[in-house]
Amino acid sequence: MTELNDTSPPKVLVVEDEMVLRMRAVDIVEDAGFTPIQAIDADQALSILETRSDISLLFTDIQMPGSMDGLKLAHAVRHRWPTIKIILVSGQVRPSNEERPADSRFFGKPLVVSKMVSELKEMVGGELLEILPAPLPRSSPSDLLSAENDSLRLLLEQAAIDAKALLAQAGIEAKEREAADNLQKLVLGELQHRIKNTFATVSAIASQSLRDATSLDHAKQAVEGRLVALGRAHDLLMQGSWSNASFNETLRGAIDAYNVEGSDRLSLTGADLTIVSGAVIAVAMTLNELCTNATKFGAWSVPGGSVDVRWSVNEQTQRFSLIWSEKSGPKVEQPVRRGFGTRMIESLGQQLKGEVRLAYLPTGFVYELDVPRGSVIAAG
Repeated sequence: MTELNDTSPPKVLVVEDEMVLRMRAVDIVEDAGFTPIQAIDADQALSILETRSDISLLFTDIQMPGSMDGLKLAHAVRHRWPTIKIILVSGQVRPSNEERPADSRFFGKPLVVSKMVSELKEMVGGELLEILPAPLPRSSPSDLLSAENDSLRLLLEQAAIDAKALLAQAGIEAKEREAADNLQKLVLGELQHRIKNTFATVSAIASQSLRDATSLDHAKQAVEGRLVALGRAHDLLMQGSWSNASFNETLRGAIDAYNVEGSDRLSLTGADLTIVSGAVIAVAMTLNELCTNATKFGAWSVPGGSVDVRWSVNEQTQRFSLIWSEKSGPKVEQPVRRGFGTRMIESLGQQLKGEVRLAYLPTGFVYELDVPRGSVIAAG
């Protein structure tokens, strides 16, 4: 271990798959005076940790899609990078002290900002040391083969245990009434999780809208617009039983609120697509921000302005792209500061494992989204 000469603020790795909640966590980290590094799942978090030696704290949600959840990620980090502090958060589960890594802390959602800021300041302090991954022992080919066989055996045993647990949980081996009771508990548990997650999202939207507001009226409009967009996205998900949704309907849900449908001020080009549930809310919220900005400052703020929206899937590269182009609007200037809306539309690229480009051209504002096909489009 060697001391870092870097005098920059401590780095905190924020791992959260929900875009708005991740932005909320990033604000908490910045309010504490630290620098956030963002990841959307455990795999991305581990990739970051393997290439950096300046992460002081892991701030992770527990419920996440991917190869491992936040609790397993925390244990992996404690094993390989034992000096990294750990904060776990969740709106559904409450792991016991025995289930959590040693010296880690847990907080339920919605998060209390002042409390979280204090906890971060308390946990991240003093001299920072360079954090290196635990060295891996050298092994012979026969040792590696034996270890792989042992790992495969353990995986198969765990799969059998998990299968039995799932069957028992669903009531397959139980009496009919017991199965119904178990199913009801599962449904209620999932409903409780969605409600808590929605409360946390609403809290984050309200807090960050107020944070950037220049007036009470501005704050009211921002909060109302974003909550309406969130509600429309939830309606689409409920219609599809929380599985998938139509891209056209998601787009229309954002645009119809601004009363431009059917006019020559809007051009839509692209085939209807079925998008995965994990992308619906993020896409809907982003489109709402683009519409809001166009109405207040961009092409739709003047009589002759128009917006052209084009989206497509490149089957050869397996990429999905969307381009929002504004024309004949007022003179475009890059904003001096990045508010919640700007950060949100930029975050969509990271949420969908791709990238976003913003261009403030003389002809008008242009937003480009370029992401892997599988991050947006439902299989089949």
